[in-house]
Amino acid sequence: MIPTFHADNFHALCDSVAARDAGLQQVLHSWGYPPLWVRPARFATLVLTILEQQVSLQSAYAAYKKLTDAIGLPTPQKMLAMTNEELRACYFTRQKSAYVRGLAEAIQQRKLSLKSLETLPDEAVRAQLTALKGIGDWTADIYLLHSLRRTDLFPTGDIALMNGIKMIQGRGKLTKEEAIEWAEPLRPYRSIATMIVWHHYIKVKKIRILH
Repeated sequence: MIPTFHADNFHALCDSVAARDAGLQQVLHSWGYPPLWVRPARFATLVLTILEQQVSLQSAYAAYKKLTDAIGLPTPQKMLAMTNEELRACYFTRQKSAYVRGLAEAIQQRKLSLKSLETLPDEAVRAQLTALKGIGDWTADIYLLHSLRRTDLFPTGDIALMNGIKMIQGRGKLTKEEAIEWAEPLRPYRSIATMIVWHHYIKVKKIRILH
């Protein structure tokens, strides 16, 4: 059985993880529990995650809303039917248009089954997703965490996570290796720690989550 988090165990997992780190404990004391940030395990979620690559959440959500206003819930068939001009009108860059089309083609041609990912180990999911152009470790990590609800993801490519750890620890600089070392004692619940850090970052920065 692959461990996952859900509404029934989330707060208990937050308490368990925070008990191992004084900084995380202080976040829960200051801000309460983070929201249960989950997304459906489907193609549309991967489209949104691709849009979120290297841009602000607000920019990504604006593009995704433009897309859904135009075609409804994105499906592989709908995305492959869109022209370059239509995608540009939804704020897709040329690269991200290619990435989403590649994903849509892989699903349509049955080279990738999102349903089958639900029962695969984390690294097998990562291998299948990152085999596609435009889907790197960060996108795979976010899908594993938000959509498949796996408990031990630590997306070091996530800027908000890295900045949040710096805030909690009162550090000016933080290397990827230092972040990994900090998170090591939090296994196998680094996803929960990640969400607590995000919660702190969002609260301190007063970021409005639109989605």
